Amino acid sequence: MFQQDLFKDKVALVTGGGSGIGFAIAKQLLQLGAKVIISSRKEERLKVAVEQLSVFGPVRYQLLDIRDTEQVEALAKNIQKVEGKLDILINNAGGQFPSPAEDISFKGWNAVINNNLNGTFYVTQTMAKTFFIPSRSGNVVNIIANIFRGFPAMAHTGAARAGVENLTMTLAVEWSKYNIQINAVAPGIIKSTGLDQYPPEFLAGIETAIPAKRLGTVEEVGYITLFLCSPMAKFITGETVYVDGGQRLWGDLWKM
Repeated sequence: MFQQDLFKDKVALVTGGGSGIGFAIAKQLLQLGAKVIISSRKEERLKVAVEQLSVFGPVRYQLLDIRDTEQVEALAKNIQKVEGKLDILINNAGGQFPSPAEDISFKGWNAVINNNLNGTFYVTQTMAKTFFIPSRSGNVVNIIANIFRGFPAMAHTGAARAGVENLTMTLAVEWSKYNIQINAVAPGIIKSTGLDQYPPEFLAGIETAIPAKRLGTVEEVGYITLFLCSPMAKFITGETVYVDGGQRLWGDLWKM
C-alpha cells in the first residue's frame, strides 16, 4: 500500500519528533521519500534523533517551544527559506502528567492546556497561513489521545485534547476551500518513551483492560498517520481515528 516514493518531493514538519511516536512518524515519512523537519524543546534529543534518522533520508531539526508564538513564526520563516514549502504538518508535541483533578494546580492546568491546545493552534494556524492557504494544499494530522470516555486521572489533557479534536473538525470545514485536509489520530496506551514519566503502579497490568490485551506500538500509530497524509485518504477530513486496541469501547482502564 505504501510505495517507496509515496511522499517524494513532499516536505513534512513533525513537532515532538525527537522521540516516541513523533520519531516513528518521521522515520516512516523519510522511508517513503519525504524531506522531514523535526522539532522539540530539547536540542540534545533532537541531535541524537537526526543522527539516527539521517540514514533514511534528508532530515534536519529546529528547536521549538510550540507555546511560544515568536518561535513558531520563526520556524515558519526558516522552513520557507530552507525548503521553500511545507506539505505535511504532524502536530505531535505535547505533554501531561497523571493527577486527580482536585490535585491539579492552576499552574499545572494552564501549562498542559497551553502546551496541548494553544500550542497546536499556534503551529497549525501559522503553517496554514504561511504555506497551506497560499498554495491551496496541505495535510495536517493532530496526534491527540483516547478521550472517548473522558480522561480520568488526567482532566487537564483530556480537556485540551478534546479541544484539539473539535479544532480538527472546525478547521476541516473552514479550510476545505483551500484544499487542506485536517484529521486527528487518537492513540491508546502505546509502548513508547512517553510512558517513562508515569509511575510503575500507574501502568501495572494495564494491558488487561485493553481488549487486544497488549499495548500499541509507535509504528502502528505511524501507519494510520501516513495513510491520512497520503492520496489514498484524499476524501477524508475532520475525522478522528482511534488506535487503541478497542480500549475506548470496554473496560475500566484507570482504577479509581
